[in-house]
Amino acid sequence: MCVAAALIAPVLSAQELRVDLDPARTQITFILTAALHTVHGTFQLKQGQLSFDPSTGAISGDLAVDAASGDSGSGTRDKRMTKEVLEAQRYPDIRFTPAKVAGPVSLSNASTVEVTGSFLIHGQAHEITIPMQVQMSQKEITATGKFTVPYVQWGMKNPSNFLLKVSDKVEINLTAAGHVNSRQK
Repeated sequence: MCVAAALIAPVLSAQELRVDLDPARTQITFILTAALHTVHGTFQLKQGQLSFDPSTGAISGDLAVDAASGDSGSGTRDKRMTKEVLEAQRYPDIRFTPAKVAGPVSLSNASTVEVTGSFLIHGQAHEITIPMQVQMSQKEITATGKFTVPYVQWGMKNPSNFLLKVSDKVEINLTAAGHVNSRQK
């Protein structure tokens, strides 16, 4: 077994993994707490590709979310969120561009890592670190993570009014799923 691992390790370290996320299998949910109730909703991934080198932790790529796809189950609330808070006509994409991964990624078991990168929302980029649980097989990957967006601090309008008070932060939960392809370096 040790000999097999020694023979396989150089092959794995000489491969870069390309991940193509599947928008239909990727879920992006949000939770916004309010005085009278909590708002739950979703956003849609437009596209996502990543390149990752397991031997060095180097990562690059881009994930794009449609800023106008926010769906909380209330057309009036969603229209206001899209138009007044996110200003989706002016800033149509929400993007995450990963820059580094901290922690080892197993090619066959679950891994816990932190992914740091640039989160572009409302026309401004912010560095964030997202704790992620990653499960990879030969051809499939699933990654889950949770992070908070302090949207008011980042320049977006708080939709609170005299009757409704909402938090100035929104929790984002991500479950990304896609296909893994390897290529020689």
